[in-house]
Formats: sequence, C-alpha cells, structure tokens
Amino acid sequence: MSQQQRMGGQPMIILGEDSQRMKDRDAQSHNISAARAVAEAVRSTLGPKGMDKMLVSSMGDVTVTNDGVTILEEMDIDNPTASMIVEVAETQEDEAGDGTTTAVSIAGELLKNAEDLLEQDIHPTAIIKGFHLASEQARAEIDNVARQVDPEDTELIKKVAETSMTGKGAELNKDVLAQLVVDAVQAVTVEADDGETIVDLEYVNIETQTGRSAGESELLEGAVIDKDPAHADMPTQFDDADVLLINEPIEVEETDADASVQLDSPDQLQQFLDQEEEQLREKVEKIADSGADVVFCQKGIDDMAQHYLAQEGIIA
Repeated sequence: MSQQQRMGGQPMIILGEDSQRMKDRDAQSHNISAARAVAEAVRSTLGPKGMDKMLVSSMGDVTVTNDGVTILEEMDIDNPTASMIVEVAETQEDEAGDGTTTAVSIAGELLKNAEDLLEQDIHPTAIIKGFHLASEQARAEIDNVARQVDPEDTELIKKVAETSMTGKGAELNKDVLAQLVVDAVQAVTVEADDGETIVDLEYVNIETQTGRSAGESELLEGAVIDKDPAHADMPTQFDDADVLLINEPIEVEETDADASVQLDSPDQLQQFLDQEEEQLREKVEKIADSGADVVFCQKGIDDMAQHYLAQEGIIA
C-alpha cells in the first residue's frame, strides 16, 4: 500500500521552517500586493519631477539613480510575481531602451484594477481575456498617435534625446550629450536591402571614465582600448598609425624540456645574457621593419623588449 493510499488519497506536503502555504484568494492577494509594492518603489522616480533613489548594496556600494531598471536590478526580490515585474522592466529596456518605470507603473495599476475585479467575483480567466482585448486595442491605437520620424531630422531627434534625459543627472549637460547621441545614432543608421532604415546599436559602445565631467564626453569613431603603454618612454600619440596585432610573446623563447647550463666563468654567463638580449633585439627589429607604430601583444612583453620598442618610437 502506498503512502498516498494510507493517507486517504491526500498527498503529503513537507514545508521548510520559514515556509508559508497560501492558496486561493489569499495567494492572489499576496502576489498582487508583492508586485504592486515593486511598482510603487519606482513610481516616485517617474517624470521630469521624478526623484532619485539612493541604493546601498550589501557590499556598501552606493548608487544614485532614477532609472527604473537600474533600481529594480539592485533590489533583492524573492517573490516570483514581483520578479515578473522586474522582467517587464528588463524587456522594456532591451526593446526600447527607455520607459522602464512607465511600463512597471502601468503593470502595477493594471494589477490594482484586477484586484478590484477579483473582489467583485469576476473570474481570473475573464480578467485575462479583458487584458488581452485591451492590448490588441492599444496596439491598434498606437498607429493613430505615433509620429513618423525622419532619420535626417536632426533637430527633432535631438529633442527626443533631451526629453529622455530630463529629470536625470545627465540633464545638466543635455545639450552636449543629446548632440553626441544623435551623431552616434546617425553613424550606425543604415538602409536595409528592402529599403527600410534600421539603427544597429550593436555598433555603439559606451565607455565610462571617472575624473572629468559628463560635459567633456566625446564621440569616437573607431575603437577604445583602455590600456597604458608598457614603458614610460614610449610615445603616447600617433596620427594615422599602423597597428600590429601579435598573439606571440615578445620574450625569449624557452625550451620545452628542462635544461641545465654549466658555466666555467663570468664571461660565459655574460655571453649567455647577451645572446638573450640579441634574440629580443631581433624580434623588435622585425616589428620596426614592418612599419608598425602601435603594437598590441596578446602575450607578455619582456622588460628589455619594452626598452627596445621605446627606442624605436613604438607604443606597445
């Protein structure tokens, strides 16, 4: 006879010490309350008069922001329904890049209205069907209120960029930053084969450097590699440089087998060291002969090789 049969067909449920078991109306109410609490947490950050939140992580790191998705990602949430609200913000961020707080606030309001309907004994399935019909109607209405933006209309796009910065810390430098945003977006706007204009933001990357104001930001067409020269005497600026990429070490090649060398005099030791230096000098001469001004080496660069590269006027 199985355990379930002995208990009269009732399955046995074992819960941990901290667990709570809820069902029916209590579970619905609890889940809606948890999701609404998350929505309320970011609601005060919405709009041009929205307030910033100061977040302190468990490690003591402080973040000041009024970006909805940033706040929600920093929050420690373990309720599954509340986590779905965070997913709403993340999806909005991925798809549109803005409007996360609005999306979460609307979701919270919809849940609040759903709770009112549940208290009127309207079945959840009917409420879900109503939401589905409303979403279809909303999609249809969007086309009526949406405005086509010409990619060449720089002034309008700049206003859109400035609007999204309003109420955020970037607002102080919005004139400069909005122009950078417009220039960056137009730089990656291409026309597809079917004639449709698409913006490929995969080609835009934002690098943050501390120490100077946001107003000193600039748009660079190319790559930014945040590395210091290997040697202090190397040059730091080149125009129209030739770049060499190496995936081999600029070091003395070591033998695969362990070898021991027996020396009879200090002169022999000096000869041994001179030969190593000569190997490095040859490598650097080959690099210099290639005409390279800048060298990126995936492996190590020997200290002596760094010195020779600096002598040749090469940055590595």
